[in-house]
Amino acid sequence: MDLTVIWAGIIGFAVFAYVVMDGFDLGIGILFPRFAVGEERDQAMNSIAPVWDGNETWLVLGGGGLFAAFPLAYAVILPATYPLIIAMLLGLVFRGVAFEFRWRDPRHRAFWDRAFFAGSLVAALAQGMVLGAMLQGIEVADRAYAGSWWDWLTPYTLLTGLGTVAGYALLGSTWLIWKTEGSCQQRARRLALIAAVTTLVLMGAVSLANLALDPDYRTRWLALPDLALAAPVPVLTAILAGVLLGDLARRQREARPFFLSLGLFLAGTLGIGITIWPYAVPDALTIWDTAAPERSQVFMLVGVALTLPLILAYTAWAYWIFRGKVGTHGYH
Repeated sequence: MDLTVIWAGIIGFAVFAYVVMDGFDLGIGILFPRFAVGEERDQAMNSIAPVWDGNETWLVLGGGGLFAAFPLAYAVILPATYPLIIAMLLGLVFRGVAFEFRWRDPRHRAFWDRAFFAGSLVAALAQGMVLGAMLQGIEVADRAYAGSWWDWLTPYTLLTGLGTVAGYALLGSTWLIWKTEGSCQQRARRLALIAAVTTLVLMGAVSLANLALDPDYRTRWLALPDLALAAPVPVLTAILAGVLLGDLARRQREARPFFLSLGLFLAGTLGIGITIWPYAVPDALTIWDTAAPERSQVFMLVGVALTLPLILAYTAWAYWIFRGKVGTHGYH
């Protein structure tokens, strides 16, 4: 355990927090066309209205932390995924603009609803493909990106992109089960079961593809002593999946499916960590190869120690204040 490992943990936590918090926002956008125009769509929008923009704080912390603590990793990963990063940011912009303008421009609400869906879908797909581009490996020469503009576009990255879209749809639908009522909740239950099955199938497909992708990945998952560390993750995933599918099939629970979905994402995150550790750029640069000087890490750690509790506090406060059910006109 050293400063570099601590910073890897901070950035990993920030990325995970962004994925699960902004993930259900994007998931609602992905599912938006499946909800009826009017009350159902208004309920879905109102359920995330108080928190969606604050959730993106974690994206800033994760990206900024990567730039500050692991500048070489930032300098390699971004050029390798520029088209995806641009697409993601444009998607988030369209999603945010559409969110606000659908209320202020009712004459063109149908257009803004489509923009909300498209922006959410593009952002989610791009995020999953960035993950796939990292896992499949980035060509590095002389500590710089040495690949082409299109290296990120492969069947594997499309698979991880679709898996992320399905996972976000699962988070969004289970969030709506918890936060809405009436026809919106019933529709969310039906969509959640479809999203859960799709997510689990794609998680399994990505896991199998990883074993064929890199011999080191197979070693970390199938050979001792690494197998002893890795084995609990698929077991945990199977347990969470079984309970989640049971809850969605029985249609009795409201809050628990959402937290079980978060558990699936946590298991997936742990699996990714086991797969690539200790590399920041798999099979090319370790976290220590890409880390900033120790003094810089110490200086930034002081700042994070002051700001991270504040971020956690105001995030928790916002979710506590808006902890009830949402109706057509907001929380009640």
